[in-house]
Amino acid sequence: MSDFLLELFCEEIPSGMQARAGEDLQRLVCDGLKEAGLEFKSTRNFAGARRLTLVIEGLPDKSPDVSDERKGPRVGSPDKAIEGFLRGAGLASVDEAEIVSDEKKGDYYVARIEKPGRATSDMIAELVPSVIRQFPWPKSQRWGSGKLRWVRPLHSILCLLNGSLVPFDVDGITSGNETLGHRFLSEGPITVSDFDDYEKKLREAHVILDADERQKLILEGAQTAAKKASLELVEDSALLAEAAGLVEWPIVLMGAFDEEFLDVPPEVIITAIKKHQKCFSLRDGKTGKLANKFIMVSNLIADDSGKAIIAGNERVVRARLSDAKFFWDQDRKIKLEDRLPALEDIIFHEKLGTQAERVERLKALAGQLAEAVGADKQAAERAAALAKADLVTDMVNEFPDLQGLMGRYYALDQGEDASVAVAIQEHYRPQGPNDAVPTDPVSIAVALADKLDTLVGFWTIDEKPTGSKDPYALRRAALGVIRIIRENNVELYPRGVFEIYMTLFHPDVDYREFASIADDFQNFFNDRLKVQLRDHGIPHDYVDAVLRIRSSQTGLLSTIRRADALNNFLSTADGTNLLAGAKRAENIVEIEEKKDGKLLEGFTEPSLFQQEQEKALSKAIDEATMAANAAVEKEDFEGAMAAMAKLRAPVDAFFDNVTVNANDPKLRENRLKLLNQIREATLAVADFSKIEG
Repeated sequence: MSDFLLELFCEEIPSGMQARAGEDLQRLVCDGLKEAGLEFKSTRNFAGARRLTLVIEGLPDKSPDVSDERKGPRVGSPDKAIEGFLRGAGLASVDEAEIVSDEKKGDYYVARIEKPGRATSDMIAELVPSVIRQFPWPKSQRWGSGKLRWVRPLHSILCLLNGSLVPFDVDGITSGNETLGHRFLSEGPITVSDFDDYEKKLREAHVILDADERQKLILEGAQTAAKKASLELVEDSALLAEAAGLVEWPIVLMGAFDEEFLDVPPEVIITAIKKHQKCFSLRDGKTGKLANKFIMVSNLIADDSGKAIIAGNERVVRARLSDAKFFWDQDRKIKLEDRLPALEDIIFHEKLGTQAERVERLKALAGQLAEAVGADKQAAERAAALAKADLVTDMVNEFPDLQGLMGRYYALDQGEDASVAVAIQEHYRPQGPNDAVPTDPVSIAVALADKLDTLVGFWTIDEKPTGSKDPYALRRAALGVIRIIRENNVELYPRGVFEIYMTLFHPDVDYREFASIADDFQNFFNDRLKVQLRDHGIPHDYVDAVLRIRSSQTGLLSTIRRADALNNFLSTADGTNLLAGAKRAENIVEIEEKKDGKLLEGFTEPSLFQQEQEKALSKAIDEATMAANAAVEKEDFEGAMAAMAKLRAPVDAFFDNVTVNANDPKLRENRLKLLNQIREATLAVADFSKIEG
């Protein structure tokens, strides 16, 4: 068995591309080896600033021999058929084929193809150049006179199998057994024999191969430095991963900036030094306030203990924070409402108008939603009116990630109500599954208005998600709406929102033209609801069973509550047995309806009941239906399920003791109608026929 080592060495790879590139290299090479019939024990990849490395252990010395039998045409077939068979099988003439006899089909040709295994090194020499030439970089470039496209200029390829060089050439770059260490902390080429030797010599040359190890060293060094200064590190996992991708030998240093910059909002300082210098912020652990110090990660062991590096970073940070403070001071001179006319110059979408037009829609929608979510209408409309104003501030122009947040700071600075200011920040939330949802009523109203305006607007111009394509993140917006109503216990009717939107903003359009679009909009939400509830352990067919009850006017919160209750009910013995009994009853009724050619609907005739189990079931159905409907009216779905649970025993007793297909036609029809009433009764809570299994 052999071990394989591959390194692709180039100029600095963007940090954000490294991890994916390492995975792609491993996937492409491993898939190619498997396709060639080569199995292996294990594989690892490493990605860093200047190299992608792949290690595969336990490869065979050659691929297995292959024996293949290919059946051809019958003897005496047309020449073209025989020629095609010979060509496909790689035979020169029919003399190289065997003739096999079959009692039914007669004599036919068979080609027996023996393919000896190939040396693994030969297959690697073909595979790796192909992988390099077709590598899926998000962005790539050519350089010099070469034709190879790579993320940055590719300098060398190290390729060893069991310690021996695998020779090949890619665009003038010849594979070898050498690599280079740290750009500044090592000298000359490094010759390696296997992975252990490679990793050891790289470490000696100040290159830490493993990105996770680099991250660990940075985090531990930053925490230690912070503790020494009686401060805490403002941890940032994304920044940590990025910093680890920028260095091969991380050295943690601490710098400082003038205290006057602490007057700027802390999020601005954190963003500025992260964006421009890839540095970590520090705070006072006791007060939680930001400190005027920061952590930087160097790729160099400096003779002066890093003093020059620190000074250089401090100069840049000082300049960036000076800009930020200038933006902060200047932006506060203009009130948010005075910035609104500038939104007329920003196009939201060519078919949906400007941001100024969108703000007017948000005001109207937030006002409509305010009462439903328990918000003050004037506050909701005020927050919606100012929600996008910070888009035209200098600070947000410099740091787009701070939109909403800066709006809150500016609103508080100009004396707006606290709930209005918070809503300006929170109306974008949630922006993903791990983001918090707004909880203040005003924030809820504006956040819903923002997402619903986007959703309905793009629906009206027929820009809906298709397949995996969702350029406007409409699925995420819908999931955000569902999370808001679920976690805040407020109701929302998607189709009703669609109708309100059309009434407010398209009053001259005949709504009947949009009926199918409204149905599609409701169904889109239903599908997103299935995704959301599936993540909470509720099967999709349970949601279908609930949605079947109230069709197009289904409220999202009502559906969620009903699905939760159904899920809880069907996890009990009463629930599973009643489900089985209801499905059995429905199956019998459907079979007999087909046989009789008529529907078995309507009321039963009590005078035809002959057995106690019939009477007991009829009574139980009446009582359960009344109790369940009363509970549903009060949105007490747990109570409705409890009412249905009382049907279990009489349903079981009926099937155990009563013959449905009695000889007497009237008796048979009466009993079938009784079975149909079981289904009608369960429809008070869910359509059991939609539940699989």
